[in-house]
Amino acid sequence: MAEHDTNTAEQDETAVHVVDRRWWARAAEPGATDEPLGRSSDKPAYVQELEQRLAAKDEELRTTISRYREASTEFDDMRARLRRDVAKEVERGRRLILADLLEVVDNLDRAIAAASAAGGAVLQGIEMVRTQLLAKLAAHGVTRLQSLHQPFDPAVHEAATMIPVTDRAQDGLILGIIHEGYVIGDDVLRPAVVAVARFSEEAIG
Repeated sequence: MAEHDTNTAEQDETAVHVVDRRWWARAAEPGATDEPLGRSSDKPAYVQELEQRLAAKDEELRTTISRYREASTEFDDMRARLRRDVAKEVERGRRLILADLLEVVDNLDRAIAAASAAGGAVLQGIEMVRTQLLAKLAAHGVTRLQSLHQPFDPAVHEAATMIPVTDRAQDGLILGIIHEGYVIGDDVLRPAVVAVARFSEEAIG
């Protein structure tokens, strides 16, 4: 009987294994860590996958925003260029029309010159039309060049002929106007066609 009790006690000691769950006791056990019970340093796989997807979406969003900003800048630049091009074309068309009107002024000048000898109401009427037209042109910024007796300037004058002179002081001066010149703002709308004085010692003799 005593032998049976001894064998039973030995089996019980072999089958029962007690684990101490107290954190201060676990520190002494082999392989024990300071992590609280039930926690792990590794995140679940689905959490890691969600974080990766979120990071990818963030990068995709940053790329999209960057592309949008680049496209918006390009659109603004294109719109500014288009406005400048349209403004240039409008100004070019306006100047072409004004330049065509200068021929009307030329014809009025010729009519005045032809009628000046006769005088009368016809001459006054032509001069009034000419004055009115020049006023309309001036309202658009068109003014006539004052070229007579001025030094020749190739930027605003075209020399049609040379006039020999004996006075050296007149050399290079404009002595005659064949076609009046006009400017619009700081730009030449039509250069003046002129006769330029040229000093010549042969003319002295």
